[in-house]
Amino acid sequence: MFPQGRHPPGQPFKFSVLEICERIKEEFQFLQAQYHSLKLECEKLVSEKTEMQRHYVMYYEMSYGLNIEMHKQAEIVKRLSAICAQIIPFLTQEHQQQVLQAVERAKQVTMGELNSIVGQQQLQQLSQHASPLPLAPHPSSTQPPGLSGASSGLLALSGALMAQVQLAKEHRVAQDGENRELTPSRSVSSSPAESLPDEGRTGLKRKREEKELPGHSDSDGDKSDDNLVVDETHSAASTATSKPSSSSPPRESLTPGPGPSSAIALRPPPGKVPSTDSVTLRSPLSSSSPFTSSLAMVPHATPSLCMGIQLSVPQASSTLLYGRSPVVAFESHPHLRGSTLSSSLPTVPGGKPAYSFHVSADGQMQPVPFPPDALLGSGIPRHARQLHTLSHGEVVCAVTISNSTRHVYTGGKGCVKVWDVGQPGTKTAVAQLDCLNRDNYIRSCKLLPDGRSLIVGGEASTLSIWDLAAPTPRIKAELTSSAPACYALAISPDAKVCFSCCSDGNIVVWDLQNQTLVRQFQGHTDGASCIDISNYGTKLWTGGLDNTVRCWDLREGRQLQQHDFSSQIFSLGYCPMGEWLAVGMESSNVEILHVTKPDKYQLHLHESCVLSLKFASCGKWFVSTGKDNLLNAWRAPYGASIFQSKESSSVLSCDISVNDKFIVTGSGDKKATVYEVVY
Repeated sequence: MFPQGRHPPGQPFKFSVLEICERIKEEFQFLQAQYHSLKLECEKLVSEKTEMQRHYVMYYEMSYGLNIEMHKQAEIVKRLSAICAQIIPFLTQEHQQQVLQAVERAKQVTMGELNSIVGQQQLQQLSQHASPLPLAPHPSSTQPPGLSGASSGLLALSGALMAQVQLAKEHRVAQDGENRELTPSRSVSSSPAESLPDEGRTGLKRKREEKELPGHSDSDGDKSDDNLVVDETHSAASTATSKPSSSSPPRESLTPGPGPSSAIALRPPPGKVPSTDSVTLRSPLSSSSPFTSSLAMVPHATPSLCMGIQLSVPQASSTLLYGRSPVVAFESHPHLRGSTLSSSLPTVPGGKPAYSFHVSADGQMQPVPFPPDALLGSGIPRHARQLHTLSHGEVVCAVTISNSTRHVYTGGKGCVKVWDVGQPGTKTAVAQLDCLNRDNYIRSCKLLPDGRSLIVGGEASTLSIWDLAAPTPRIKAELTSSAPACYALAISPDAKVCFSCCSDGNIVVWDLQNQTLVRQFQGHTDGASCIDISNYGTKLWTGGLDNTVRCWDLREGRQLQQHDFSSQIFSLGYCPMGEWLAVGMESSNVEILHVTKPDKYQLHLHESCVLSLKFASCGKWFVSTGKDNLLNAWRAPYGASIFQSKESSSVLSCDISVNDKFIVTGSGDKKATVYEVVY
């Protein structure tokens, strides 16, 4: 009655079951895709919210520090004025008039003079560091006459900071706009859901595009980290890695550095912190930033008229040079901070985010109020300056520096390379010591005090002792144990005994003169990962993958103490001048234990596992490095942050020279870095 293919009016469509299922399937897929895209957008917004909170915290911390500097300078001026007032009456009448006129002229500082002073300081800093971030002069209409130079510097710095943050925001908005224009929209099915905006799908595609961009790919170091296998049976590395085991860690593992700064990251680290384009500031009172400097640092607040921000831009990443604010109980914006701080950030009574906590015997944690001289005094560094980059060519798992500070030794895959850092210029290895099979990593290398011998251990059952005094370095002895790998080494103060941390949990004691095994300390139920010896050579401290730190009496050959933790121990160091032990954890914490009392400190600036740790010889400070690419310097024992440097990949190992003037780090980016410590 009706033409074929025409539907009678007023009657419903009749679909087959298959067609209905297809429509339902399409609708489900559309909703599922929309759900995932909205979830990604939500995660992105949460991440951006966190970063903005960090921006606020860091901005106010820098503002706080600069206000303290302003008050400090004002107090200095007041005291100098009092001294002048006391001295002037002793001058002749003519000289008194001249001095009073000079003092009056000195008080009349104009905005033009202040801007000129700022420019001169930036030019001086430019000659020492990278190109500075220009500080915009403050409009004279809002500048009260007679305001001190420190106040002008504070206002100028605030304006420059806000300008940088605004530029970063505009750049991000522009990028998002381009991505939205480039992302085509699609329709899944004719349903009411089509009326929803395509924001979710655009966000999903934008995420995919970002992942495909070369700039978002992992660095060589991160890729090579996956190749590091800390396994007691090498055959397990070639089999399926989906079956976890306490003694056979997964493939994504990092390696320990030498002696007291050795570490092994044997579990997958926490997720990477989302990257950002924003420029931020950091002080030791604020949470650490995932996008701070990869190479350099600047000194902390100095008594100058203005503080500048140094900003250098290397090839593909921005390097932020930042300072630290004095640790004084003063809060500049208490009414604003309450609305910007995240409720999850711990704070001290003054409202500042805390990262160092004192843990009492009953487990109570309290933020540490640092003393005014925490970052001052002799032997406390101001900052560190990068001197050399040593391109090893493989992931650098172990580093050490000679007592003369002329030679640096870097351990990678199958060999140790020797570098002469005594002269400036491009560095090439002066020698290569082939120690293990080509595919096995060096885990630790230690120099004997006379600098004539080097002991090397790694993913092999044999330790090799190298004669460095020979015309060509050569192996003069080998020490073989039953364990398949050595994770860390330590040398006794008299250089007669060597201690090796083995993957089977044993600590092997070697007689270096006779090249014989003297004793084994047994106690760790999993691999022993790090080791240090007390300055008198009577006690040995070891950390293990069994979540314990143990103390051994070397004279009686027995275990004295055991400290249990909830995380694997990757690094530790014994303070040369006091009874404190610093421990680096897989959980990203650094804990400072008192060896005779239950008191301890807990430090929270690292964002991933702490891979190496080393005390300075003076015992007043120590450094730690981590999977988060950070090198942190801490005041001992309470953990005030002295300076921080961010490298381009995981920092696996570190060492400090005997004179405390140089720091060496080994990186997953196939290089080592030498820093000069500036006091």
